[in-house]
Amino acid sequence: MTESAQEPPGLILHTPEGRPYRFDPGALCLELLPTGGHARYTAYEVLHTPADLARWADACRLPGGLSPEVSAGELRRAHALRAALWELAGARAHGRPLDPGALDTVNAAAAEPPLVPRADTASGAFAWAPGATGTALLSTVARDAVELFTGPYADRVRECGSDRCALIFVDTSRPGRRRWCAMERCGNLHKVRAHRARHATPG
Repeated sequence: MTESAQEPPGLILHTPEGRPYRFDPGALCLELLPTGGHARYTAYEVLHTPADLARWADACRLPGGLSPEVSAGELRRAHALRAALWELAGARAHGRPLDPGALDTVNAAAAEPPLVPRADTASGAFAWAPGATGTALLSTVARDAVELFTGPYADRVRECGSDRCALIFVDTSRPGRRRWCAMERCGNLHKVRAHRARHATPG
């Protein structure tokens, strides 16, 4: 589960009112889910073109400077991988068996060569090997998914506790009590509603 050391991990998302907030799902593979998807998630689609997937790569928790070349075919495979990740993450979050077809999709993507990190020869700083492709990006995401869904945090994949939010995260906190996608969004809304309920005047 790769993270950038330069900024806090996570994506900047927006509430329906347009207010930005940071959502950290705890794993690279789960950062692909908020880009949209199938069924009820199609309204949130942001990966319309290959350039959109390249922009996501620079916004996600991978270290910066990647800027992969993405083809139309790789964008279609990204959509298929994302649909599989929605299925598998939901299954883990709700205790369902993992779908074999979704696992096949993830395994096929993971079988491709991944992104190649390196130390820059001039500065010694982290860098990506040249020639990054959409296929390598998806392989890296899929390998992260294999690690998550088969590893020690597999039983900590959860859906946000709000009945109005479907964001999925892995709880990597020590106590393992995370309930919300983000405290500044659903966590605070829950607190406000609970406060109003406690102080409501009986009719």
